[in-house]
Amino acid sequence: MVINTDGLTFDFGSQTVVKSLSLQVPEGSIYGFLGPNGAGKTTTIKLLLNLLQTQQGSIHIFGKELKSNRLEILAQIGSLIEQPAIYLHLSGKENLLNRALLLQIGEARVNEVLNIVHLTDAAHKKAGQYSLGMKQRLGIALALLSDPKLLILDEPTNGLDPNGIIEVRELLIKLVSEHKKTVFISSHLLAEIERMATHVGIINHGELLFQGSIHDLEAMSKPAVQIETDNTIDAANYLARNNYTATEVTDTHIFIPYTTKQQMGNINKLLNDMGYNVYSIIKQHKDLEKLFLDITQNA
Repeated sequence: MVINTDGLTFDFGSQTVVKSLSLQVPEGSIYGFLGPNGAGKTTTIKLLLNLLQTQQGSIHIFGKELKSNRLEILAQIGSLIEQPAIYLHLSGKENLLNRALLLQIGEARVNEVLNIVHLTDAAHKKAGQYSLGMKQRLGIALALLSDPKLLILDEPTNGLDPNGIIEVRELLIKLVSEHKKTVFISSHLLAEIERMATHVGIINHGELLFQGSIHDLEAMSKPAVQIETDNTIDAANYLARNNYTATEVTDTHIFIPYTTKQQMGNINKLLNDMGYNVYSIIKQHKDLEKLFLDITQNA
């Protein structure tokens, strides 16, 4: 595990904002840290980056305890907390060269990260003229300068338009698959995490409600047969008489608990034989948003 916390707890005054949190982030994963605003995501990230002092519990990163190995660990982490710290009057490349000077890193690495984040063509453009998506990619480039093993990103797609979100998503997937990074990303954009994460942790009111692979989360969803037909009420009643009881019927769709592919074939045949027009019949999983609501509301 690249990140391993045990019983991590943090209080602001009398309010406990992180409650006995035990995270396990595998090497080479994109770990989506999900939760509504105020759930404790940013506080957790600040604890992982030693920006807040651990009060209770432990944090191990790269297998080493954070507090006693702080400099060694932080040297291998790149981070972006919400908005990137960039100088708007400098070009993208000048921003990177300025940081590289502090880190004693050569210009060749600056050119390399510009290429990784697809900003080579805009390298000499003032950062103040960048789109929001370009600014976020520049922020990620700054985080990548020291060639860290771990990237910790707090809401990196917040406020971006669809193109900007896609650019950041594709960049993070590439960083893991081609550059062998591990990415820990917090977000409340559930559909976006679903498209890129390999592992998920769901937090609400400071408590970890779920942790596992994205496949583990999807397995919690009870799939349904979604049927689109021309007369849903009549078709649903006919299916019920044949032992296929719907859980939901709308103007356009019927939903029946899924059991097997054979079941779907039988349903399709029954409806066709009775003259109903079946426009589509598919196996449907709950999306991550519905699962998240189920988990947080039942906690």
